[in-house]
Amino acid sequence: ASGSSDSVLLRAADVFLKERRKLILVPRETPWNFIHARNVVTLLEAGAIVLPAIPSFYSRPSSVTAVVDTVVWRILDQIGLPNPAAYRWSEESASPKRKKS
Repeated sequence: ASGSSDSVLLRAADVFLKERRKLILVPRETPWNFIHARNVVTLLEAGAIVLPAIPSFYSRPSSVTAVVDTVVWRILDQIGLPNPAAYRWSEESASPKRKKS
């Protein structure tokens, strides 16, 4: 977020932002301090996609592999790669609405 590129990886990220290509960042450290949050905002304003590696537990994963898979599936979804193993919510899978009593 400082605009300097000290490595090939940072230079590639800089070029992706410059060319308005899809740059997906997956930070694993949370919670963020104020400086981290400000840098994330700067990256978002520059066009990056920030996808924190935060697992979802609403699907009740049964193993560590299942927890990791949910994060990987979200990354693949952002890239646009099809993933038949990933579950998608739809109208058919939604539970029926409760009747008002």
